[in-house]
Amino acid sequence: MSYGQGGPQSQWDPWKPNSQQPWTPGSDGHSPDWAALAEASESRNKRRRVLFIVGGVLATVGIGTAVAMGVVSANGDSEASNQPASQLPATADIPSGGGSTPSFAPTTAPPPLDPKDFIASAKKDTAPLGPDILFPGTQLTMNQTVYKKSATADAKSCAAAAQGTLPKILTANGCTRLMRVTYTKDDVAVTVGVAVFDTEAQATKAKGQADSKSIIKALSGKGVKAFCSGAVCRSTTNAYGRYAYFTISGFPAGKDVTTKDTKVFSAGDDLAQFAFQQIRRRGEAQASAAANG
Repeated sequence: MSYGQGGPQSQWDPWKPNSQQPWTPGSDGHSPDWAALAEASESRNKRRRVLFIVGGVLATVGIGTAVAMGVVSANGDSEASNQPASQLPATADIPSGGGSTPSFAPTTAPPPLDPKDFIASAKKDTAPLGPDILFPGTQLTMNQTVYKKSATADAKSCAAAAQGTLPKILTANGCTRLMRVTYTKDDVAVTVGVAVFDTEAQATKAKGQADSKSIIKALSGKGVKAFCSGAVCRSTTNAYGRYAYFTISGFPAGKDVTTKDTKVFSAGDDLAQFAFQQIRRRGEAQASAAANG
């Protein structure tokens, strides 16, 4: 048997057990063929690299598939997860998870209290009342004019503090009290009177029934001589809330008032305005107290 060129030769593989190393023909039988060994090694390395690349690609595809399957599993059925947005439940159909939100009815601030309501009837107008409360101090200033306060009076009988046609009107409409205060400025004296009724309707009716002869009695005293007892004087009549207020203005010296005596008219108007302001402030104070109480 020849072991040379014509017989089958087993290829040597260093990774296989019992494989034989190839020998080149004509060798001395002891030296390996190094060129053949290098060529065989290079061929094996190429195959190994190809296997590594293919295996890496397959591994990557396998990981991607696993991730995709994990996503589908986390989101439920794969068919449902691929539905278009139009087929998903509307926002109103998706549970909020926080329960229903409580709703509250809109609130509005209560309307402010009307001060006039507190001076429209005796039931609500309960604050202390008197001539020195309604006309405090020893003097007052109106329109830059200073008036000095003199005598005061407080009558339960309204008719006793009035004259002309006024006593009958006050009595008929239920007047319960008539307070008077006199103020002076130089040679002019003014008595302002406030008649008290139970209701605004009574005060308004009394004002409407008054005429040019419906006047209060001028109040003298504390340095003021009697005035307007026989001389011509100027008078005013008005009402606000359950109060009717009057003025009578003239000269303590007994001189008649004429249309040229503008200072008498100004003094009467100033005191009438002050009476109105004090009555209104009375209502404001009680409304404020009720709102804060």
